[in-house]
Amino acid sequence: MSRRPLPAPPTTGRVAVAPAMLTLVLALGACSDDSARPAPAPSSPSLTPTSQPPTTEGTPGSTSRPSPSMSSEPVAPGDLDRSTAVRTVRHLAGRIGPREATGPSFRRAADWVSDRFAAMGYDVSRQRIDVPAGVSWQGAPLAAGRSANLVATPTGFDTSAPHLVVGAHLDTVSQAPGAEDNASGVGVVLAVAEAVADRRTRLPVVFVAFGAEEPRGPGDDLHHFGSREYVASLTPAERRAVRGMVSLDRVGVGTVVPVGSAAESDPVQQDLLAAARRVGVPTVPEADERSSDHWSFVKAGMPAARLGSTPYAGYHSAQDVPAVVSPGQLERVGRTVIAWLAPRGSG
Repeated sequence: MSRRPLPAPPTTGRVAVAPAMLTLVLALGACSDDSARPAPAPSSPSLTPTSQPPTTEGTPGSTSRPSPSMSSEPVAPGDLDRSTAVRTVRHLAGRIGPREATGPSFRRAADWVSDRFAAMGYDVSRQRIDVPAGVSWQGAPLAAGRSANLVATPTGFDTSAPHLVVGAHLDTVSQAPGAEDNASGVGVVLAVAEAVADRRTRLPVVFVAFGAEEPRGPGDDLHHFGSREYVASLTPAERRAVRGMVSLDRVGVGTVVPVGSAAESDPVQQDLLAAARRVGVPTVPEADERSSDHWSFVKAGMPAARLGSTPYAGYHSAQDVPAVVSPGQLERVGRTVIAWLAPRGSG
């Protein structure tokens, strides 16, 4: 079955075009500091509906898609279209650029990602995040403001039923275009969401683009604001329903996929390592990895792990541009996630 590509990124409207110097071509080759994040009920007061499927009449891939559902055909790693992740990196980092969590560029990026989810048939809601003042990575002052999580769920999703969560943070430090940190993670989230939209997974899947992950000062209390808000909004029943969460954070550099656990190891990490083996993806397990949004889930008693964290020269800098991201690595991570989501025994 052929897969329908995402609509091309809009060139007018609410997506601003960055200067030409940031419009870079993604090349084959190369979030939070490595030393140092489940699904809110629709009735949650801080969670409000957002975009409807955008009008794409007259553009390639404009035929409407059915709502994501438990199809009779299981998802397979071959359903991944890595060009979706590549286009996302180019757009977020090459056209929009730095996406500080409370700024206008973050809002443009959130609108764009929300439209992509809606075009796939997901119900998309925004969860408000109040973010305190602080300082960015290199000491630049940051004003207090508001950010948002984007939560994409299948139509008719029951927040108290067993499900999986796949997320990535959308914001950047104030000086970085954020191709690897973390347009790469958002790109793979969108590519996986596209792949499973009309396929069956072992459990329903919630996709989240987190706001305000990047630190605004030292210590855990000034970090991971979006995922902390998401977790705080869950009822005890909803927390029990989260059977596994994966944070995709800096997933586009290198040829081996880091698989991180907040402790020495945990079941989600082991499941991801096994999924990678099934699809022939080389991995390296990492312990005591707490510098991404999965940590917010683990602290609240939910099983979660991280994919990504390979060191690279452009970390948290103006050099974090699309050219550092490898399409092949995006594909390796996407195939691993899909193998983790697929029904057991489906190949």
